[in-house]
Amino acid sequence: MSRYTGPKARVSRRLGTNIWGTKGETIALDRRPYPPGEHGRSRRRGNVSEYLLQLQEKQKARHTYGLTERQFRNIFTEASRRQGVTGDNMLRFLELRLDNVVYRAGWGATRPQSRQFVNHGHVNVNGRRVTIPSYRVRKGDVIELREKARSFTVVQWNSDVLDRTPPAWLDQSGEFQTTVRELPLREQIDVPVREQLIVELYSK
Repeated sequence: MSRYTGPKARVSRRLGTNIWGTKGETIALDRRPYPPGEHGRSRRRGNVSEYLLQLQEKQKARHTYGLTERQFRNIFTEASRRQGVTGDNMLRFLELRLDNVVYRAGWGATRPQSRQFVNHGHVNVNGRRVTIPSYRVRKGDVIELREKARSFTVVQWNSDVLDRTPPAWLDQSGEFQTTVRELPLREQIDVPVREQLIVELYSK
C-alpha cells in the first residue's frame, strides 16, 4: 500500500495551498509564503508556463486525496471513458472514495487520518467491515463507524470540536452513520482544483 510519507509543509508551499489541512502547513505557509528550496524566495512567479499550471493542479488533486500517480491516472482514464464531462467524473470518483466519505462525515480530522480509520477496520459499509480506503461507495450505501471506534478520544474530539457539516450529497442519519443520498455534483465539491487543466495535461 503506497502513500506519500514525506514532509507535508514542503508540498503545500510548493503548490501554494494547504493540501492536508494540518496546522503545521498553515504555519509554514504564513511564515514562508514562497516555494521551498534555495531559490524559492527569488523564483519568478509572473512567467509561469502552461504545463507547470497543469502539473500543479494535478499534484494538488493527487495529494489532496492521497493517491499515487498510477492510481490517479487510472481514475482519469476511467472518467474519460464514462459519459459526461471528464473533469466532473474524475472529481466525483475521488469524492466517492471511502476514506474521503469518512473525512466528509467529520469523523476524521484529515483525509490521512480517515484513511487510517478505514485501514484499521473501524468502518462498516452496509453492515460489513471494509478495510480498503479506495473502495468506491454508491448511491444508497450506509457508512458507519464501528462501535469500538466511536469511543476513541480522537473521534470524540473530531466530532465535538471540528463540527464539520457534511456535504449535501451525504445524509447524516446519526452521529456516526451517514448515507450516500446521491452522487456528488461539481458544485458540491469544494476542493480548490481546476480540473480542466488536469484534463488538458492528460490529453496531450
